[in-house]
Amino acid sequence: MSGTLIGTFYGVGVGPGPAGYLPVAALEALRAADLIYAPRARGVQDSVALQCLAGTGFTPAPAQLREIEFNMDPDRSVLSEHYAQLADAIARELRAGRTVAYLTIGDSMTYSTYGYVLAALRARIPDLPQRTFPGVTSYAAAAAAMAWPLGEGKERVLILPCPESADELRREIETHDIVVLMKVGARLPWVLDLLREMDIAQHCAFARRIGLPGELLSTDVGALEANEAMGYLATLLVRRKPSVQR
Repeated sequence: MSGTLIGTFYGVGVGPGPAGYLPVAALEALRAADLIYAPRARGVQDSVALQCLAGTGFTPAPAQLREIEFNMDPDRSVLSEHYAQLADAIARELRAGRTVAYLTIGDSMTYSTYGYVLAALRARIPDLPQRTFPGVTSYAAAAAAMAWPLGEGKERVLILPCPESADELRREIETHDIVVLMKVGARLPWVLDLLREMDIAQHCAFARRIGLPGELLSTDVGALEANEAMGYLATLLVRRKPSVQR
């Protein structure tokens, strides 16, 4: 198909949060797309990214949709091969002149698989026509859902994937006013123990699956049971000192 124009690639951040958290411009791009790729975690029946489209008035047609099963393997070579295969598939569609949208949970450029896919596509199509739409980050959605100010005045805010040790996390908390803790996972029990030990758990907040079934919101994590709270799509907002009324 020589002479065919390369299709445009869109990155669209959806959710998390109440139905309808999607920019109008991104919704228009989805409606114009020939194909929509939606990631789904391995072992999970439904794509959370597709669930986050609820309330937008848009439902992809079956022929328009491509669900991708992701296995977040700690082996970087396995992940690299996965992204390479995905980029090859999307590149074929783009070279055929099709417009392709890729859904990602939260913001497209904040700890997102979209960044890896975009880099792999650019390696294959250097002059790739593309547009990335920003989305609502999990911590912005969490702060809004719980009316929890995410930085006031000159407070220093750190966005951090959860460290592997309590000592490292303690150092980060002690040198910042607020720590947004992402990718907590199975580390949640010792993280909660640390917050209680530092006597700050009562002004820290926790959110899981915001706006989705199984939602859990807490503005005082001191009494939070780790085994009940653990799960996918969780964010912890850590405040070193109580918020001061100004």
